[in-house]
This record gives sequence, C-alpha cells and structure tokens, in this order.
Amino acid sequence: MNKLFLTALLIFAFAFTDANAQAIPKWKLDDLKTAISKAEKPTIFNFWATFCKPCVAEIPYFQQLTKKYEREGVQLVLISLDLSEAYPKQIASFASKYKFTSPIKFLDETNADLFCPAVDESWSGAIPASLFVNNKTGYRKFFEEQLSKQKLEKEIQAMIKK
Repeated sequence: MNKLFLTALLIFAFAFTDANAQAIPKWKLDDLKTAISKAEKPTIFNFWATFCKPCVAEIPYFQQLTKKYEREGVQLVLISLDLSEAYPKQIASFASKYKFTSPIKFLDETNADLFCPAVDESWSGAIPASLFVNNKTGYRKFFEEQLSKQKLEKEIQAMIKK
C-alpha cells in the first residue's frame, strides 16, 4: 500500500512539474561584479522584472539575436530584479510561460544605491537596463531603456567587432 501511494505521489509531482523551468540561482553583488569582470565571451547582462512590461517586450529580441550571434560567442544573462517574494516560483513560472531560454539569475540585493553604480555610474535604477561587455576588446556600454531589435543588433555588432 505504501509503495503504491509513494508511486502515485511521485507521478503526480512529476506531472505538475514544469519540465522547462530552470533553476534560478541567487546572486549577491559580488557575484554580479565577478560575472561582469570575468565574462570570457561577449556578454549582455539584461536587468528586468516580471512586472516590467518594457522588459518583457524586449527579452524575445535579446534571445533571438544572441542565438543569431552565438557563433561569435555572444551570451545573454537575464538578471531578475523582482521582489524577493517572487523568487523563485513566480520568476521561474513567468520565464517558462514566455519561453525564456537564457540563464536567469535573481539579484538578491535591495539597496540600489550599492548595486546600480557597480553596474554603471549612470544607472538610476530604472529598468529595463542592459550592460554589454566584451572583456577581450574592452568594450563596455550601458543602456537604461527598452532597446528595439534594430538598436540591439547594432550594439551586438559593435560589441563583437575586433
């Protein structure tokens, strides 16, 4: 009887688990700084939240274009600035619903006065925001705005130029 119950419970659990959901690690400020400074490939760090409509609107462009430029090594890291109550279930569910395929990190920091200038001195904290980094060429550019597909592609091309 117990084996039957356990088997049924496991089947039920797997049936309602989202197979596309990815693990979303928590990052502290030091993790973010390290990822930026040690990025070995051209990388876009996109700062977003589930409640930010412009953020959600631009993410498909980021995913499409990083896939287009994957031969050039372009990578995308989606950094959630959602409230801690949304971590991890709401963020993972949202990412699955919208078919986010890029790695997602949750920035577990609440003091924007500390983490914003660590990303870029000009960042007021508004989102969407994106940091383009190519440590091999010294390229670093920050945007505090929603990027159109055309502008995003132009910036990716600038980032990968040698």
